[in-house]
Amino acid sequence: MTIDNGAAGSLFESLRADALTHPDQLRELYPQPNPNALRKEIDRLTEETRALIGCSSLVFIGSADAEGRADVTPRGGPAGFVSVLDDRTLVIPDATGNKRLDTMHNVLETGRVGLLFLIPGRPTTLRVNGRACVSARPELLARLTPVGKPPVSAIVVQVEQVYPHCPKSLMRANAWQPERWVPADAQPTSAEVTLSQLNLPGLTIDQVEEAERESLRLRFE
Repeated sequence: MTIDNGAAGSLFESLRADALTHPDQLRELYPQPNPNALRKEIDRLTEETRALIGCSSLVFIGSADAEGRADVTPRGGPAGFVSVLDDRTLVIPDATGNKRLDTMHNVLETGRVGLLFLIPGRPTTLRVNGRACVSARPELLARLTPVGKPPVSAIVVQVEQVYPHCPKSLMRANAWQPERWVPADAQPTSAEVTLSQLNLPGLTIDQVEEAERESLRLRFE
């Protein structure tokens, strides 16, 4: 297939020209889902999904700003660092990061998040979507599991959709099979990517690597 991105438009605009525009067009390409795939979405946490969150040390947070610009960011900590207050409420403590606060800004603007919980080494995942707010209430923060140091704020989520996702994507990706992973020297290092992104005259790879080492050493501060 030849893709012509046009003289004036971007490649994306070229591809969008004949893109699908209605759910009916999409459904024509796919069979109907298994009824259980719809039935297992509920609006609250069960004892089992609460236990799963208690075993999770990694959650991806999806959010968007008021203009619809989307963002996904990982949050990690000791297993169970995301606290479940009841079957409709969970809390994600703040942790030391790059201080951009992208996710929190998005929550302030739209009041919504989507969560994907993972357990390293296991194929089980859990999707949780709902309303959200940012809280700095001292009595709430005191109840949370700190990720290195006590949080100064937390994202509170009111659960609206809970969906145990099938493990196919992690299995297809060989996510937890080191023998199937891409060799480390087959990919650019984190420092190499950062150097190309910053594009600052005089900045060297050694300087970026040293900055990364220092950042990781101080990851809880």
